[in-house]
Amino acid sequence: MNAHVTVLCLGDIFGRPGRKIVKERLPKLISDYQIDFVVANGENVAGGKGLNIKCANELFDAGVDVLTNGNHLMDNREILTLLEEDKRVIRPWNMKEKTPGSGFTVIQKNNVRYAVVNFMGTVLMPHDFSAFDRLDEKIRFIKGVSDICIVDMHAEASSEMRVMGFCWDGKASVVFGTHTHVPTADAEILQHGTAYITDVGMTGPYDSVIGVRKDMAMHRIMFGEKKGFEVAKGDVRLYGLLCKIDPKTSKTIEIEQIVIKENAV
Repeated sequence: MNAHVTVLCLGDIFGRPGRKIVKERLPKLISDYQIDFVVANGENVAGGKGLNIKCANELFDAGVDVLTNGNHLMDNREILTLLEEDKRVIRPWNMKEKTPGSGFTVIQKNNVRYAVVNFMGTVLMPHDFSAFDRLDEKIRFIKGVSDICIVDMHAEASSEMRVMGFCWDGKASVVFGTHTHVPTADAEILQHGTAYITDVGMTGPYDSVIGVRKDMAMHRIMFGEKKGFEVAKGDVRLYGLLCKIDPKTSKTIEIEQIVIKENAV
């Protein structure tokens, strides 16, 4: 087993602009930083709403190992096939057991077992159960089947993300927040060795309102009327959290927030 492994966590990949920058930049990132494992949130990949097979395969081909999801899980019905047939695609764990797919996966790569876990928050989110329901039981199970554990907490409230980080501190290698599409400045290694960030940030167009064309989003918010939904195009950026982890202890020993702009050399 290597002295350390390097994991990259990418926030919500939004539409074609998000996919494009991942396809163009991720292979070089993997090479430059010797990244061993990549996790990305995929709930906005297909036109900003949901995930389909074609878009998932584009990201896997670019180097993503696991795609997590969130409240837009069922916006594209092709997700059902992915959830049932591809262990690289997971959905929030705190959904009804009859929901297709799983809230976690374990991928073995270069003799390291990577567990990826997905939860959805309760505040302003269409959850079935609290993300903290039977959490101790879930933590014990995941620790027993993995060397490295990465948790995506897809939530609206920063407080819920923060609490999830403390719940997993010393038990997961990384807890990263997604959903708000706004990168936070609080990346840190918690007291017991877990890398944490409240929201890693959207990978997609920032000349927008969280990925959507400004005029459409502004009209809806200012006047309470829907005026279409279209993915924006300008100021495309990739945001990620890079974590160097000791696989023997599962603790993170070094972190770096990655920011790449589309036109940057």
